[in-house]
Amino acid sequence: MSRAGEMGRPYQKTGLDSGTPGGLEAVADRFKAALTFEENKPDFPDLGSPVSPLRPHASTQTSSCSTSSGSATSKSVSATDAAVRKPGAGAPDPGRRCHSGELVGEISPTAADVRDLKAAAHRRSGSGPLIFSGGNGGGGGGGSSTASSPVTNALPAGNICPSGKIGKTAMMPRTTPRSDVLGSGTGNYGHGSIIRGGMSGGGSAVSSGGDVGMGNLTGASAGRLDPQEVTRTGNMHYKKGQYGEALAFYDKAVAMFPESAACRSNRAAALMGLNRLGEAVKECEEAVRLDPTSGRAHHRLACLNRRLGLVGDARKHLFLTGQTPDSVELQKLQAVERHLAKCGDARKIGDWKSTLREADAAIAAGADSSPLLVASRAESLLHLCHLDEADSVLTRSPKFEDSFPFPTATKIFGMLSFSYFYIVRAQVDMALGRFENAVTAAEKAKQIDTRNIEVAMVLSNIRSVASARAQGNELFKSGNFAEACTAYGEGLKHDPSNPVLLCNRAACRSKLGQWVKSVEDCNEALRIQPSYTKALLRRADSYAKLERWAESVRDYEVLRKELPGDNEVAEALFHAQVALKASRGEEVSNLKFGGEVEEVTGAEQFQAAVSLSGASVVYFMTSLNKQCTQIAPFVDALCTRYPSANFLKVDVDQSPVIAKAENVRIVPTFKIYKNGIRVKEMICPSQQVLEYSVRHYSL
Repeated sequence: MSRAGEMGRPYQKTGLDSGTPGGLEAVADRFKAALTFEENKPDFPDLGSPVSPLRPHASTQTSSCSTSSGSATSKSVSATDAAVRKPGAGAPDPGRRCHSGELVGEISPTAADVRDLKAAAHRRSGSGPLIFSGGNGGGGGGGSSTASSPVTNALPAGNICPSGKIGKTAMMPRTTPRSDVLGSGTGNYGHGSIIRGGMSGGGSAVSSGGDVGMGNLTGASAGRLDPQEVTRTGNMHYKKGQYGEALAFYDKAVAMFPESAACRSNRAAALMGLNRLGEAVKECEEAVRLDPTSGRAHHRLACLNRRLGLVGDARKHLFLTGQTPDSVELQKLQAVERHLAKCGDARKIGDWKSTLREADAAIAAGADSSPLLVASRAESLLHLCHLDEADSVLTRSPKFEDSFPFPTATKIFGMLSFSYFYIVRAQVDMALGRFENAVTAAEKAKQIDTRNIEVAMVLSNIRSVASARAQGNELFKSGNFAEACTAYGEGLKHDPSNPVLLCNRAACRSKLGQWVKSVEDCNEALRIQPSYTKALLRRADSYAKLERWAESVRDYEVLRKELPGDNEVAEALFHAQVALKASRGEEVSNLKFGGEVEEVTGAEQFQAAVSLSGASVVYFMTSLNKQCTQIAPFVDALCTRYPSANFLKVDVDQSPVIAKAENVRIVPTFKIYKNGIRVKEMICPSQQVLEYSVRHYSL
């Protein structure tokens, strides 16, 4: 029967050959299994290269090749070799092998070689003549295919060998392009890759010689690389730390063979190098689904889970590798487990310093990318009254949903993991006055963990506080300060340490003339949040109302530094300073708010200026001096910052008489006078020294 006739018959249920178990699907599956190689696998914990070398066949001394019907004995191969070997060619190279579909050379067969090979080929049992990928003749139902494999290792119909390995098709010389497609009716299967799915164009296809669409690859081998070539190139980039480039090649391999566990595992390694841990987890989980016995995928999952703080899952995968767990990885996991346990114990008793310390230790031990430990740190900082730092910790952390691709059944501190993260976020938002955001986050936590008592209590408190704050604000705007004070107090019953409610109640008490109580609320708010500007401003004002001028000046000076452009704060500071001087019995009649650095040109003008009440700061300079040019803007800033002091400027080049009288020989020189008496002299001072002196003598 001709090839065309044979190929036209329906396949028997055993597949390509009655002696091949599993039929065409089994052959294709074995071929795909041949591509699940890993080359140069890394040693953990440093990843190294994500793939390992092909292990040699169990027997490298015997020469055995596989046919689509099972395997050909060494005797059959020897007969074939004898048929194709030319007279005088000598004995075959003992170093050559044809097991596992490995190529043994790059000798291009001649037409005579092909004819001899056809004559010597034995028939498959029960399936008609063998179909070879080479040959100048068409063979039945159409299409011609040129020889592209070494004669000494000619393999029938697909290079499918018992070991599941294939030859490196990039080494196969070609003379003309191929167009063999499985199922085309031509009967020319070629000896390329038989693949179900994963090929462009859909369906089942054969890529003669391993040609698979690879996208844009550089070099002469573009579009002609087999999966081994693609992975080898990816490995090369990986070893150099070029994880992005490596990922591009691993992506191509996964696109070609999405059912390959090794390709998925390689891609996960590159993603880990790029710190895209969520995606790496998904790839490892897919690899384990495809091959539950993949030790490398389980090991990577153990490492990823440990880094994400999920010690239960990490331990499970570490012991699913089928081998003795890596000692280094096991030690890291045990350290993380130990610190997490201590962190939970400290949290139960409200020891937030220990909670923070153990969370930091767990991160340092190996859980360096755990969003749950980030949340634990933020919660500890919140209770330790470091609100800004707690907010910064949460803001800098990766987006929770992206960095935590695990089942929501995972728990921490008795709460579902997602719920705990949102509870902490809600508490930090509420403390910083973002009440609407706090309610939203707490409601998300409740939706995730509907039965948890702690989550329900936090949500109830946040709703009560938000409602009390909204009611108090409305009453304050309408001038009902007493009722607004009561409303804020109701909110504080649910959250006694809320700085926003404390500051708002202080404002109400200030309006009601209860300045002592106002100061008390501001003190508590600033204890919880030291950088709370509104609380500091209201306390400074309440101190002024109580005529506690020293405390008022102190607060206003802090505000002046934090709000350098606020004229109201500057004027309040000036009046507080004047009042402080007056309370000490100093002359304040000539003091005025604001002003600029006054330039002095005459000796009489100079004497009159330094004789004014209060402190007078005299700046001796010259316009040609570089240091004077650099410090001049700072002097202007000091004049604005300390409005109770008089700032004078003397150009020694234009007023040499004054310079000589004051014995000024080096510029810049600063002198401070009080009531006409020199109390301080500084030559080329630093900005810090100059400001300290001005502040000290201006009070």
